Amino acid sequence: MLSKTFPRSKILLLGSQAIQAVIPSTLISQIESLLDSHRIDDVVELADKKRRKLQESLVPDEDELEELRYVYQRVGFQCFKETRFDDAGKNFFNGELDARLLISYFPDLRGSLFTSEDAMNVFAGVAERMPQEASVDDIIMNYSPHLSPNTREAPQTVELRKILNMTAQDMLESFLRKCRKRRQVDGDASNKAANTAVDTVLAKIFAQECKKADLQTLLTEPNDVVLAEVEPVFRQHGLIQALCLLYKEHGDDGRLLETWSRLVEGDLYDEEVQDPLSQMLTLLKEKKEPPLIQKWGIWLTVRDAERGLQLLKSQDSRKRKAKPEDDLATLHQIQEASPEATAQYLEYLVLQKGNSLPYLHDQLASCCVDQLLASLTTDSVAKLWRAKASSYASSRNDMSFLSYFASTTPDSDHKRTRLKTALFLQASPTYDVGRIRGRLLEHQKVLQFELAILEGKLGNHKVALSILASELRDNVSAKDYCVFGGRVIPPKLALSIAEKAGIPQQWAAPPLSPSEAKSKAVAASLAQAKSESVGDGLKRDLVKILLEVYMSDDSDRAAQLLNTQASVLDAIDVIELIPPAWPMSSISSFLTKSFRRTLHTMHEGQIVKMISAGQNLEVKDRAWLILREDGAMIEEADSDADPDAGDVEGGGSSFDEKGSFAEKIEAEMLAREPPHVIAIDDPQHKQEPNWAPDGSSAVT
Repeated sequence: MLSKTFPRSKILLLGSQAIQAVIPSTLISQIESLLDSHRIDDVVELADKKRRKLQESLVPDEDELEELRYVYQRVGFQCFKETRFDDAGKNFFNGELDARLLISYFPDLRGSLFTSEDAMNVFAGVAERMPQEASVDDIIMNYSPHLSPNTREAPQTVELRKILNMTAQDMLESFLRKCRKRRQVDGDASNKAANTAVDTVLAKIFAQECKKADLQTLLTEPNDVVLAEVEPVFRQHGLIQALCLLYKEHGDDGRLLETWSRLVEGDLYDEEVQDPLSQMLTLLKEKKEPPLIQKWGIWLTVRDAERGLQLLKSQDSRKRKAKPEDDLATLHQIQEASPEATAQYLEYLVLQKGNSLPYLHDQLASCCVDQLLASLTTDSVAKLWRAKASSYASSRNDMSFLSYFASTTPDSDHKRTRLKTALFLQASPTYDVGRIRGRLLEHQKVLQFELAILEGKLGNHKVALSILASELRDNVSAKDYCVFGGRVIPPKLALSIAEKAGIPQQWAAPPLSPSEAKSKAVAASLAQAKSESVGDGLKRDLVKILLEVYMSDDSDRAAQLLNTQASVLDAIDVIELIPPAWPMSSISSFLTKSFRRTLHTMHEGQIVKMISAGQNLEVKDRAWLILREDGAMIEEADSDADPDAGDVEGGGSSFDEKGSFAEKIEAEMLAREPPHVIAIDDPQHKQEPNWAPDGSSAVT
């Protein structure tokens, strides 16, 4: 079928040997003729007239549209060769020229978008008449007039080339803008390669000309910008905000975070990027990717310890089964980055997360001691702490030294540092006590209370009590030390001090890990009786040691201790310690209470013994009734017995009469109400028996 654009004739000339037709000239032939005559304006006018006619049609003919595209492209390249760039751009757009064809003449903007091996569809007539130059600059050079000394160096031609190059790039920008707009209106994204070239080159032009608003619009709208092509251009012109938008659009979180970090560190600068550190935190919280959080959480901790640690903690809360070794690895990374953040992260691991690794407890104890010793380097703090110890020792107090220090010292960082150190040294069970003690010995005149805690941890009870009772004159803590088996700060007092000082209560009682808490709860009930008995013995020994300390230092306090601890101390042991010079009146109260306790114990044992004897009689009485009801037992010889076997007299078989009676008695006794059995050595029984009317006893 012939195309509708094929020329048709209505006039035929008949000859003797041929038939000729008179046909009208086609659009193509007309524009070719006009272009050969360099009548470009007439060609454009003719093409515009044809285009308006096609636009009036409801259903334009595709062949005629194709012919029209050819015409415009021919005109466009003709103008392009003559450096009439504005006219060339208009005709290129009307001819729907593939943008890649025009971009190929701009190598600086083209980059690596396409190579010589890439292909596209071009009209044959257009391809034959395209400029043969490799770039628009070469076209301009060929068009520039010859001036001395040469075209490249003559001032006039240099200025002319500059203007023409600017005009050519403006034409390209306008053409690409129109192409992008037409694509958005038509919704045609079929030519992916052309769309990519349009958006990428347009982004480069906006960056080079610093058109930030246009670039922002381009990047926030759907686009096909190639990141690798525009990234160096953006960096060169300092368009970091645009680069970040592109990273975010492409999902390149790694390079986005890297760029933000360089902005924070000052390696890059862009006033349009607001608070990059907060943007990093927001992105990391949204993505929730452990590798990114681990890497950048450490980096953030150096710049902002609070927010960086908060990010690392959020990662721990999302882990279902976090291993203590993972915490250790993170800690080592923080230690290399920020010593200040190290202390905070240690507090989180030990006091909030409940990590029970001895290494972590030891590290936190070391950090506390570091801060404590750093406070002592300030003369005013050292003088204040010496004054507090001296004031406490010279006055009579009904509170411990730590309570006195907490209530009378003004609120300050060094006060909280000392309180936290003392509470943690007392509460934590797994740090290296000997090493910490060695560090504090240099300041033993000021840090006596802390040394007493450490001596108690090491089991040096006499040294610890000597520090408390003789050096600090802290009778309250010394008595608490004996009552709680070597603990200088009782648990309730520790929690109270922490609450009043505004210190988290975890310092007074570090939490246990889930597994450790479970095992401790299971073992608590099993070891309760044993621990209580051991505690009574330890308490007695500690009170005896404290008594020895008081006797060598203060007889009044020793006498007071004797009178208040009569229920714990043994008179025989105490008599050996009392100096001969003491008057009897100073220990009369102790001896009276001790003798009364001994007599009470003896009488209590006698009562229990008599109750037990009564119960034994009751058992015998019940057994006698059973024996009487069963009657006598007659033994007869067994005829089937072996004649060679027998007893001593007649060779008959033996019969265990006690065994049968024992079984009957046991059955009868079980059928009746079982008697109450009381151990004679049971110290808990103190109730007298209730005698029944029939003379029997019922002990409850």
